[in-house]
Amino acid sequence: MKAMQLRVPRVPLELVERGVPRPAAGQILVKVRACGVCRTDLHIVDGELAGTALPVVPGHEIVGEVVGRGEGAERFSPGARVGVPWLGATCGRCGYCTSGRENLCPDARFTGYHHDGGYAEYALANERYAFAVPSAYDDVAAAPLLCAGLIGYRSLVAAGDARRLGIYGFGAAAHIVAQIARHEGRDLYAFTRPGDREAQAFARRMGASWAGDAGATPPEPLDAAIIFAPVGSLVPQALAATAKGGTVVCAGIHMSDIPAFPYELLWGERVVRSVANLTRHDGEAFFRLAPQVPVRTETKVFALGEANDALARLRTGRLTGAAVLVP
Repeated sequence: MKAMQLRVPRVPLELVERGVPRPAAGQILVKVRACGVCRTDLHIVDGELAGTALPVVPGHEIVGEVVGRGEGAERFSPGARVGVPWLGATCGRCGYCTSGRENLCPDARFTGYHHDGGYAEYALANERYAFAVPSAYDDVAAAPLLCAGLIGYRSLVAAGDARRLGIYGFGAAAHIVAQIARHEGRDLYAFTRPGDREAQAFARRMGASWAGDAGATPPEPLDAAIIFAPVGSLVPQALAATAKGGTVVCAGIHMSDIPAFPYELLWGERVVRSVANLTRHDGEAFFRLAPQVPVRTETKVFALGEANDALARLRTGRLTGAAVLVP
């Protein structure tokens, strides 16, 4: 099979040929039909996440067909369409796992980070952590749901019942969250890179009642804000835009350092919290909700060998919606 492999961080992925992997006990072999390009992939490629198992094939927004099963793997039949997300396995025994917080398991393993992911023609997955993909979505449309959708959904839940919701960084996750927020009757305010009129127009098209530069003052104080952009300086900016009692949710797995800010911005029972990974319950709830909204993903398709181009466009903000690789 062909795969795009990361051998050295901060060096472009290389197109290599590998043998098709064989599923071990409890695993399924998935023929990849589509794989979304996530900002977490970019953090891995750019060497911003420690502990990456190199060499590694990135990619954790995988949609594909089950073409092989290891011993004891019976959850999905051959030919079934599945989605493989970021959370690849957990211990199932620790206090986090047994209290519904498997996303915090200290022994969790992640797709495209600890083991090979979907920037390839085939990928392995633990069947217990894969999802059935709603039939309402074709392969390309479904791929961004596996992380941009799931993490976005968890971030929205963390924001509580905020009526006035701010979103900082309007990319793949934001355009999915925006649709759910509008479906729930929330007012949406979008903050983008300064001067990015294309992203602001996209946000309005996705239902934002206001869109402007990060650092701008919205027309009304926010009840909550979600920060998707990995920029620490946005935290005090979001706090300044948030009313007393509001919540600022940091949704990324990596963020640049948060600068010092006056206590006055936090005072008034404002809350700053992070979102880490996802749980299988998140996936089940989100995949029930998405077709009801209905969530529609905006995608740009790249061939497998064009993964570096897709990552470069994501890095420089030259994407509207989500990039998806199709082997």
